[in-house]
Amino acid sequence: MAAISEEHYRAAFTAQTDGIARIAETADPGTPIATCPGWTLAHLIQHVGKVHRRAAATVRRGERVPDEELEDTVPPAGGEGDWLRAGAERVVEEIGRRGLDAPAWLFARPGTAGLWLRRVTHETTVHHADAAFSCGREWSAPPDLAADGVTEALEFFCSPGAAARRPSLKELRGRGETLHLHATDEGLGSAGEWLVERTPDGPVSSQEHRKADVAVRGQAEVLLLLLMRRAPAADPRLTIFGESSLLDHWLDHTAF
Repeated sequence: MAAISEEHYRAAFTAQTDGIARIAETADPGTPIATCPGWTLAHLIQHVGKVHRRAAATVRRGERVPDEELEDTVPPAGGEGDWLRAGAERVVEEIGRRGLDAPAWLFARPGTAGLWLRRVTHETTVHHADAAFSCGREWSAPPDLAADGVTEALEFFCSPGAAARRPSLKELRGRGETLHLHATDEGLGSAGEWLVERTPDGPVSSQEHRKADVAVRGQAEVLLLLLMRRAPAADPRLTIFGESSLLDHWLDHTAF
């Protein structure tokens, strides 16, 4: 787990949830979410609230909880904002009760309550961006949290079992091709540097500064949006050096 405190994760998780809740209270629930094709704001609200309730239930039990056993997964009409906040509060309460190191199933692999806090923080942050962009609202993420979101995404894409869940990730195997991401925010140090090497067994990530076949520079929050397919490689806030086709190939095979 990244060197970010529980308090910092909790504050970011609460703030990003509240951002979605405030949008839910003032925007048309039928607004299309441009970054999630086929979704409206209502779909996004229910998805985020359900994710939070799944996280709380999983941390409480320590094991996978089937969808049919989750409670309160449909927001009340007109009360979506409070419903979202209540789900986030459940997550925080359960993690506080069990402790960060408590074992808890995490998508077909061993996990902990602390890793669930990290997971819901980043998922909520990205979906807040989805809602904000589509409803004409402001969005931002603290540089250290955004950088940790980049790290978490690369950890997933490069994990040995990821390709079993997402066959498209098998296309990321390579012959030593390299991708470098560099966050331009001040003070991040090595936490804002990432190198991915595509090996015959799959991609391998590390946090280091090294010349690569393709490099991308930009603020951490924009790099996170890029990896999550919420910002295009052509975004003017990004600078790309080298073989841009390698970046395009990576993005084409890492869509959620």
